[in-house]
Amino acid sequence: MTITICGSLTFFPELSKLQKQLEDKGHKVLVPKSLDLLKSGTFKKPETVKDRLKDEATHDFIREHFRKIEKADAVLVANYEKKGIKGYVGGNTLIEMGIAFYLGKKIYLLYPIPDMEYCALEIHAMRPIILKGDLNRL
Repeated sequence: MTITICGSLTFFPELSKLQKQLEDKGHKVLVPKSLDLLKSGTFKKPETVKDRLKDEATHDFIREHFRKIEKADAVLVANYEKKGIKGYVGGNTLIEMGIAFYLGKKIYLLYPIPDMEYCALEIHAMRPIILKGDLNRL
């Protein structure tokens, strides 16, 4: 299966590990371009909004990741704990889930749906498959 990983760049080490685990299971894995650039050492995670906007303009990260979602059979949302919230899903990841839902892709969440006011209802409505941290459930 071709799987596109979605998640916060804050989780860079976890996303890299997740990519390897999925590849070891025989899946083709597509990751955010920023992750590939970080691995290559040619990119540094932006620290300010201004830098994030500049990087987005340079690399077209959002549109490129939408294309990867379109190519995949499924998305895997790497929703680790962030900001004290278990199963955190940020704005970009929620948008990516919406694209996957619209395109009819399977949506997997690594961990349960977070209790986040701005997205819990929407995520439930997309009917994701919750893996409970177990990639064997794919």
